[in-house]
Amino acid sequence: MKITWLGHSAFRIETGSSIILIDPYLKGNPAFEGAGLDWEAATQGVTHVALSHGHDDHIGDSAEICKRTGATLFATYELAMHLGGKGVEALEPMNTGGTVGARDFDLSLTNALHSSSSEGVYLGNPCGVVLRCKEGKTLYHMGDTEIFGGMSHIQELYQPDIGIVPIGDRFTMGARSAALACKTYFKFATILPCHYATFPMLDQSADKFVGEMSGHNVQVPAVGGSVEV
Repeated sequence: MKITWLGHSAFRIETGSSIILIDPYLKGNPAFEGAGLDWEAATQGVTHVALSHGHDDHIGDSAEICKRTGATLFATYELAMHLGGKGVEALEPMNTGGTVGARDFDLSLTNALHSSSSEGVYLGNPCGVVLRCKEGKTLYHMGDTEIFGGMSHIQELYQPDIGIVPIGDRFTMGARSAALACKTYFKFATILPCHYATFPMLDQSADKFVGEMSGHNVQVPAVGGSVEV
């Protein structure tokens, strides 16, 4: 599995013959554009798009990507219908706790403590995204969330190997609570922080989180950088 960070909470996951974009906020993303990344390259070959929730910094370019590539969209029912109204044709509407199978992976939506709307329109529950890949690795993108006790059930059900964890504070967990979540509830082999340094209101580096996670395998790629697991 190859995981590429595209800034903020956007990731490109390559597994088998599938390429999944999670929360593809690219155009207008200061981290993506500031790194000089190419939109065409980042979206090339995409087969699936998965959304954690309906805030604009997570929906991002989903409609454009799906319409241009024919990618299938996974999202909560309300969010899927919202994007269907914007011309996305291949939809897998879901909700918290549900699982949908694809050729190279099974995708599940988990609980998250956050909100979900765009321009005043309610867009369903906020979620985390679990990818159980047929090649053998399981990835858990927490979405935007606070620490919560139900994380123990996510570990028990899915036993994720890779954790993508929001650490930027203000809108999600900060370094201390994110580290507590990882150390208390999960047995991640690899941890990638996200949702930081995009905007001035967020923590500007992963240093505090890395310090809190001393002794754990935290990978901090540059925007556009990749990790092979």
